[in-house]
Amino acid sequence: MVGRARRIQFFLSQNFNVAETLIGQPGSYVPVEETVRVFKETLEGKHDDLSEDAFRMVGGIDDVVEKAKKMNY
Repeated sequence: MVGRARRIQFFLSQNFNVAETLIGQPGSYVPVEETVRVFKETLEGKHDDLSEDAFRMVGGIDDVVEKAKKMNY
């Protein structure tokens, strides 16, 4: 349960456009509907196979999956 909570926390720290100059990477737009869907899926354990770190500073779930692949998880 704690791992799921951390995944949600990291996912909600998306790379916002307004922080682009501070974080040095392009911002992402994630529709509210996708954010809510991924939140629900994460609570249900659908993304337990993905590293918690893959959820940090990314956009939508496709970005999370791609980052996880690059991290070899």
